[in-house]
Amino acid sequence: MGTVWFDTTQVFIAGRWRAPEGGETLPLGDPSTGEEIGRIARGSAADIDAAVAAAREAMAGEWGRASAAERGRVLAKIGRLVTERAEALAEMEATDVGKPLKQAMADVVALARYMEFYAGAADKLMGETIPFQTGYTVYTLREPMGVTGHIVPWNYPMQIIGRSVGAALAAGNACVLKPAEEACLTALGFADLAREAGLPTGALNVVPGLGAEAGAALAGHPGIAHLSFTGSVATGAAVQAAAAKNVVPVTLELGGKSPQLVFRDADLKAALPFLVNAGIQNAGQTCSASSRILVERSRIDEVADAMATRYRALRAGPAMADLDLGPLISGRQKEIVTGYLGLASDAEVVAQGEVVGNAPEGGHYVAPRLLMGPGPDHRLAQEEIFGPVQLLLPFEDEEEAVAIANGTPYGLVASVWSDSGARQMRLARRLRAGQVFVNNYGAGGGVELPFGGVGQSGHGREKGFEALYAFTSLKTVAALHG
Repeated sequence: MGTVWFDTTQVFIAGRWRAPEGGETLPLGDPSTGEEIGRIARGSAADIDAAVAAAREAMAGEWGRASAAERGRVLAKIGRLVTERAEALAEMEATDVGKPLKQAMADVVALARYMEFYAGAADKLMGETIPFQTGYTVYTLREPMGVTGHIVPWNYPMQIIGRSVGAALAAGNACVLKPAEEACLTALGFADLAREAGLPTGALNVVPGLGAEAGAALAGHPGIAHLSFTGSVATGAAVQAAAAKNVVPVTLELGGKSPQLVFRDADLKAALPFLVNAGIQNAGQTCSASSRILVERSRIDEVADAMATRYRALRAGPAMADLDLGPLISGRQKEIVTGYLGLASDAEVVAQGEVVGNAPEGGHYVAPRLLMGPGPDHRLAQEEIFGPVQLLLPFEDEEEAVAIANGTPYGLVASVWSDSGARQMRLARRLRAGQVFVNNYGAGGGVELPFGGVGQSGHGREKGFEALYAFTSLKTVAALHG
């Protein structure tokens, strides 16, 4: 799993590594082999209490007194250290999550970019003056919330730490981070790099552990002023309910069933890489994965044939083999995905890739599949599978395309492929999604682009300046001076 320069069985609290309060550990698994390759700390409610206390002390001390420019300089140094340790971080992420090494390296680059962006933005988070009655000067201040909690999933630890923790630190908050027990190595590595960069004691604390223990303790902690959660709808609802007892605002990013709409005037050659890659990246374990491909009926056979050719060339294998996709995160996730595939008896398997012959038998592999047949109300077209499965759905006209695209409980990402500028503008407004891409999908990650959803995809926005606003409290000052 690469060069791990820290003790994985410890928590990071108040600027130092120490054993968890209960002294217990959890297994660290390799999805590529299904084998245990180490242990991680089993953080508890007591560890969360200690982390929140350390963060509160940081807000009352050096970190709370730091200027915006000073905060930016620390974040910039963290970004540089991330780049210097890129190879080790990528190998840890690939081993921990199971994603191909090249995808893990792209995540390292994204983490460094988040640090660079928020380093530059830290001293540009400004209030405004408000014209008011004669004799008054009125202005607004954006102040940090205080201690922020961050519950990060296993599929993109580095990217989500960058867009969540990076923004919170830039805005002047102190953070308590609870990474997923399935994949927390790079979260721990990030904490150590932050320490090395000179981030003041207690400004960042990392407590691995089970969601039902450390995660629940963080979600319901009365010392948290804001909570950021990325994960499933069911867990997100429970997190929001726990936070609501303390009247704590929550940013939720809960996944999706994101469509790409391909019209008869689309440039299929340009669209094809996006149509496939957006569905199989990270073995389909991506909240913004494009799991539904909606195609105008006159072109459905052409699109199916083109995608099928690509699918037949896809290969899944161990993370370090650096193929098109790796394993799923766990045996449990493999069971979920294969269970959904069991519902596909009335679907046509248009094409599928392969699991390479030398893939370890215990790895959690599923061959990528392209399906067509079930209607838009079928469970395969409605529910988030979180695996390398895409469904082709035909439509007759623009009205039906919009109805199918908007016909799930989710609303995270959508894409429109068409040469008609009028159609592009119409659908950008009509599609129910937090992000709509025209003749592309994902815009290369887009550190600067606000990201989030509607409906069961969650609420609140991450990335860009919108994330900074979410991690601040707006104060209005009205001075009567005559």
